[in-house]
Amino acid sequence: MSKTQASNKEVVENKDFRQTSSFVLENQKSLIFIGAAIVAMVIIYIAYQRLYIAPREITAANQMHVAQDFWAKKDWDKAIKGDAGYPGFEKIVNDYSNTKAANLAYFYLGTAYLNKGEYQKAIDNLTNYRGGDIMVAAEAFGNTGDAYVELKDYDKAETYFKKAADKAKNKFLTPFYLKKLGLVYEAQHDNKSADEAYKTIKSEYPESIQSQNIDEYIARAEAKM
Repeated sequence: MSKTQASNKEVVENKDFRQTSSFVLENQKSLIFIGAAIVAMVIIYIAYQRLYIAPREITAANQMHVAQDFWAKKDWDKAIKGDAGYPGFEKIVNDYSNTKAANLAYFYLGTAYLNKGEYQKAIDNLTNYRGGDIMVAAEAFGNTGDAYVELKDYDKAETYFKKAADKAKNKFLTPFYLKKLGLVYEAQHDNKSADEAYKTIKSEYPESIQSQNIDEYIARAEAKM
């Protein structure tokens, strides 16, 4: 690079620097205000989490254990509505929104409605669950699929059984939902896809309960192809 080119480059860089400095000086008050606003938002968020969400989280978790006991005993009505001064999952969801307890309550509530035969309510609650627990998330997808099967909406049932099988990724739940997926394919007269689902169980999950009689399902699907 010649001295002239180097000098020109330096002039351009100095000009750019002066323009940046000039922008900062001219907008200093605005930038300070924006910075202060961001800091204030962070402080408000932290305070909101500590002073509002955290106490509600503890209260919700403490109140939910009775509903969980009813749920475990399959007393679905009491699990949903509560009993003897203790709230059910319905109240937990309504009164403690934005808490982890309320999020988990969506799963319990949806499953309770599924077992009561109220399938649309089951779907509405199960699809609101946003937890990070892989097993619970897989079951939420699977239960949603079950509800859609009962409503004879096989396309959506297929979608949710696929999600359940993919989410689970274990030798217990994945073959369980793959078998349900195969049955949905058969209901849709897509016997080729049903055959593939059943053969996946046989080849990838040979030790699962579902694989024990899977040859019967494979033979049935192939006979209808």
